[in-house]
Amino acid sequence: QVQLVESGGGLVQPGGSLRLSCAGSGRTFSSTTMGWFRQAPGKEREFVARISGSGDTTAYADSGKGRFTISRDNAKNTVYLQMNSLRPEDTAVYYCAAFLTGASPSTPSGYRYWGQGTQVTVSS
Repeated sequence: QVQLVESGGGLVQPGGSLRLSCAGSGRTFSSTTMGWFRQAPGKEREFVARISGSGDTTAYADSGKGRFTISRDNAKNTVYLQMNSLRPEDTAVYYCAAFLTGASPSTPSGYRYWGQGTQVTVSS
């Protein structure tokens, strides 16, 4: 059974940083693209970043370019999201996702498995 467990969320002031982690179990993750999405209250879940199985290829939503960095450690079955210069509009529940379905990997329907999410709140 595939499980994804996010951690690292919390309350941070504007301009601060957080590092989210997503630990996977139940399958080998090194062969799959993994992604981060977020969902704010009243809004649809949106793409944040994704990384290829090897870690060589990454992609970011415009909202996070230059501020967010996705990385992975395949030996630990873990993907990370380093978030710097955080803004109040980054407040959301952040989810990691794994194993592509064939749909666009920049959309929620592009992933088969999801974590339970971790709350990120940016506020002074």
